[in-house]
Amino acid sequence: MTEQTIMVWDLESIPDLKAASRMLSMPDASENDVRESLGEGFPKHPLHQIVCIGALVATRAPEGWQVEALGAPSIAQRTEPELIAAFVEKIAQLCPVLVGFNCHSFDLPVLRYRAMVNRIPAPGLHVRPYFHRFTSDAVDLCDVLGSFTPGSKAKLDEVAKILGLGGKPEGIDGSQVEDMVKAGRIDEVALYCESDVLNTFRIWLIHELFRGAISRAELEWSEEQLRIFVRGRRFSNPHLIIGLGLDNEPHGGEGDGVVAF
Repeated sequence: MTEQTIMVWDLESIPDLKAASRMLSMPDASENDVRESLGEGFPKHPLHQIVCIGALVATRAPEGWQVEALGAPSIAQRTEPELIAAFVEKIAQLCPVLVGFNCHSFDLPVLRYRAMVNRIPAPGLHVRPYFHRFTSDAVDLCDVLGSFTPGSKAKLDEVAKILGLGGKPEGIDGSQVEDMVKAGRIDEVALYCESDVLNTFRIWLIHELFRGAISRAELEWSEEQLRIFVRGRRFSNPHLIIGLGLDNEPHGGEGDGVVAF
């Protein structure tokens, strides 16, 4: 079947200290004590409270892939349960191919755990076998490009820059999200998440060219449609403008874009 819709996605998270206190049997401990007890290592997947979900929706056109929506709703606008519920409902509606970077190792299991923690029904995550690692229903570019071999994996920022794309915003990476949220900089986290989604989509397009699913002309058309879409919302996220090399263009009017869910 020729796929007609994809959803490129990424999530950002912080430790869930209430859940951690339950796991560690520390019901009366302060948040600082619980955080200290968790240590500096990577928290277990169920302890990653979702603060932002970024998503890009694109549909297949005769000329290539057309971006329909891009956004990164966060806990600045919605609760974590509301974020999860809206996201999985949109997946149920679209039944898309999901595209991510390291999504099988992180994003998908975190999404499932957090839906369960929040008692969110998520039948949308079962309209296709998204949790089956070696199918094409949920494409993990980190896995695919590394041939499913841990020693061959590269980071999103590394792959993007090697391919001549913008990469992550200067001076920001996932390790800073917790401190940014604590400082009330949730909107900045959302902008960062959107830029990861943008890079993932562009890497996916190049991989589609590599495997013969699109032609060079279709790749170029898809990239131009992406630039047209971003131009229409150029003031909403400067990271996208810089990443697409549009920062030297004359400023146009402000636009809001279309949020994916």
